[in-house]
Amino acid sequence: SNLGSTIAMAFDECVENPAPLDYVKNSCARTTRWLVRCQKEMQRLNSLEGTINPHQMLFGINQGGTYDAIRVSHMQEIAQLGLDGYAIGGLAVGEPTEVMYHIIDEVEPHMPVDKPRYLMGVGTPSNIIESVARGVDMFDCVMPSRNARHGTIFTWDGILHITNAAYETDSQPLDPKCDCPVCRNHSRAYVRHLFKAKEQLAGRLAVMHNLYFYNTLMERIRDALDAGEFAQFRKDYSERLAQRI
Repeated sequence: SNLGSTIAMAFDECVENPAPLDYVKNSCARTTRWLVRCQKEMQRLNSLEGTINPHQMLFGINQGGTYDAIRVSHMQEIAQLGLDGYAIGGLAVGEPTEVMYHIIDEVEPHMPVDKPRYLMGVGTPSNIIESVARGVDMFDCVMPSRNARHGTIFTWDGILHITNAAYETDSQPLDPKCDCPVCRNHSRAYVRHLFKAKEQLAGRLAVMHNLYFYNTLMERIRDALDAGEFAQFRKDYSERLAQRI
């Protein structure tokens, strides 16, 4: 509340996958108790004179590990609280991607249709496309920046590792289909040289490109949804963006 953020996330416990059934049940009950307390406290804070953001929103977080029944039951329970939005947490923490998609498929029908759905900590461009197809609206992930600092570049033809020897004399931009400032002004060979020379500029340029790519990806997803063309967009790009160049 003192930070005045637009959205506050309720405190939760993110269990490891897999985790014992009884522990996950108790953990979900604890997360729900925390959520109820959080909601009451936020209502109190938002009613005070001088609160920095009296319209601050509260999102609850669905937990339950990889147990379908617990996930669904927990989502049904917190959906009754009338929160400003709902998140699916505890995924993308080491379980197979198909397990993550399965949990989303199980939980999504029980999420309020008129509130934002947020998938926490996800993910790759393909993960985002596949999750949008399953009804998710919002995402967050360190992947575009963290991976960039290690030379992993996301492009419209897939993923490339700029430190590979194949790019030593490559005069193409990081992504010929991208118009970000990095791609307009620098070559693959130059960015690779910066990484090999351990110049900090290497990571900065790679992060700039990857963030631009992710922003453009989200923009294109929104445009495809608005135009009723998302199914084709998914067909064209979901597998392509996951391939290694």
